[in-house]
Amino acid sequence: MSLPFRFLTLISFLLLTAGLRAAAEIPQYQVYELVFEGSALSPEDSPVRDVTLETTWKHELGEVSYQLFGFWDGDGKGGSQGNIFKVRFCPTLPGEWKLVSVISNDPKLNGQHAGMSILCIASGHPGFWERDPASAGGRWYRRSDGSHPYILGNTMYSYLSEYYLDKPNGSDIESDTRNCSAFYNKLRFAMTGDIYPHPSEKPFLDESGVQTDDGNYSHRPNPAWFYKRVDLSVQTACEGDMIADMIINSVDSEQGRSVLKAGANGGDAGPILRYLAARYGSYPNVWFCLTNEYNIRNPRFTASEIRDLGTRLRNLLEYPTPLSVHPNQQDWDPGLHDGTGWNDHVIFQNKIKYIWLAADKINLNYYKGAGKPVINDELAYEGEGDGWLEEDVLEAFLGVFLGGGYGSTGYKTGHKLGQYFAGRFDATGHSASDNLLWFRQQIDRETNFWKMQPATIFYTRKEDITLDIFRNVDYDFRLLKENGKTYVLGAAGPRKNIIAKLPEGKWDVVMFDLVTKSTRELGTEVSGEFTFDFPESRALFVILKKSNI
Repeated sequence: MSLPFRFLTLISFLLLTAGLRAAAEIPQYQVYELVFEGSALSPEDSPVRDVTLETTWKHELGEVSYQLFGFWDGDGKGGSQGNIFKVRFCPTLPGEWKLVSVISNDPKLNGQHAGMSILCIASGHPGFWERDPASAGGRWYRRSDGSHPYILGNTMYSYLSEYYLDKPNGSDIESDTRNCSAFYNKLRFAMTGDIYPHPSEKPFLDESGVQTDDGNYSHRPNPAWFYKRVDLSVQTACEGDMIADMIINSVDSEQGRSVLKAGANGGDAGPILRYLAARYGSYPNVWFCLTNEYNIRNPRFTASEIRDLGTRLRNLLEYPTPLSVHPNQQDWDPGLHDGTGWNDHVIFQNKIKYIWLAADKINLNYYKGAGKPVINDELAYEGEGDGWLEEDVLEAFLGVFLGGGYGSTGYKTGHKLGQYFAGRFDATGHSASDNLLWFRQQIDRETNFWKMQPATIFYTRKEDITLDIFRNVDYDFRLLKENGKTYVLGAAGPRKNIIAKLPEGKWDVVMFDLVTKSTRELGTEVSGEFTFDFPESRALFVILKKSNI
């Protein structure tokens, strides 16, 4: 069993402060934090912009190396005055890793710890999330170990502040993150407090060293905010193997949305991008979203600005950290492509209650996004805010899966109200959560979905609809398939006498009801023409698998 990140960090710190040179043993894909002591700096200084620290780590076999930036972290414990710098490194191969180079414009940092090594030991951690070009159409993600967990996300935009409607939100970052990870394996959140900021603890420091929410000072991040809040969120999510999908620009706060405008630094967002790459880019669970709704909220960004920011951040990331941007309710803009491949996935938002439309929107954005994985990151907010019922959410997620993509949800009680902003995660209120967990478990257990793509539906009139091997389906059925091996057919019922003209061989057929979380075996080792019914339900799917595969 691998040790918790924070315990390993403590071990690392003690070894280094004791002056020992023994190689620490670090499990594969565990983040290792190395502490440096540089020149003393105060809140009035701008070390994130003005002090550079770049390290090179090399594996003993010599074929793999990583160039990683360090970051200023105040006193190392959340204080905004001090001489502590840190480098976070994630060993990806078992064996000895050596710190072969330490370069800094601070003489005290330059060369410090050069020559030290760590010993990486094998672990059962699945590693980073990477787009899998070998998956069907390159639509899907895999982990470093080759596994393909299905991704299903939740949203808690402002939960880092632990404040809501000018009061403590009644929960805390660690509890919310752990509770969410029991149901979801991706969490979207803003890097700042967004529209529910903390009254006294802020993410940035102004030129006088005073804490502020103003993202124009993004070149001066406040160590207290990132140490006590963002680190806690990312590390806790990592322990639960949940994606920490960090939105760099805030969602709705104009001050928070100025992070990438960096007005107080002459419009140069380079320091905050380097800082985020250094502080979080070595975590195998971290994803970055540049900003929400880049083209409709103030301040807005052009496609050219997004391409530039995305390319700059991508060039700072040594690991295969997923990166993209979130547009408005339109489809993905092909103008965001620049040939460098800065984004490895496509995000769009469209709240869709219908299986067929949710599926088709995923497929459309797949083609607009140059054949990359697609995530509808505002697919379904359950609750009175949008008037969505649990069943609406479930139908939407089934559609997204059948369209060959991923989705995110949230719980919304009113305009900018509810768990999707405040945190306080509660699966009792967000009642679709247990169904969505069950859905994800069925996908992972019953399918090799990464080998599957959506099929095209054909019809000349309502009475003559075909969907690959299926007849007597309706226009709202959708199909995900691996030809000759597995078919997943889904729709809202009822529908009688659906006909499957099975390919050669024996087939097992099982029906799944996402609303009731129930399964029913329809046939074992059947062949030829097989007929079955869809009963009354909002979200049904049938998996037909070739026997013994």
